[in-house]
Amino acid sequence: MAKTNPPFMSGVPELLLLRLLAQREMYGYELVRSIRQVTDEAIKLGEGVIYPVLHGLERDGALQARRKAVDGRTRVYYSLTHNGSKRLEQLQQEWQRVQGGISAVLEGGAHA
Repeated sequence: MAKTNPPFMSGVPELLLLRLLAQREMYGYELVRSIRQVTDEAIKLGEGVIYPVLHGLERDGALQARRKAVDGRTRVYYSLTHNGSKRLEQLQQEWQRVQGGISAVLEGGAHA
């Protein structure tokens, strides 16, 4: 059985959250569901992972939060700030660099 959060996933929740929030504002559980749906269940991050990352990103100025009443409930919606957009760009570049390196090894790249 595959692990849902293997060690190499470090930093991935932040990247996924920022990318999804770059498209539109969302609330926490909506993000949990979106990650599962978009990744076709390959990545399953629970609320215990998502909310601490959201709070950290908000504290660092990458996200802003606002309370919104929906169907008689109050939800906290998150959206990207200018700093969040810059952070997303940095993370995307780093992920592409790492992904390229891993692909080179998996595809049988030359040995030193």
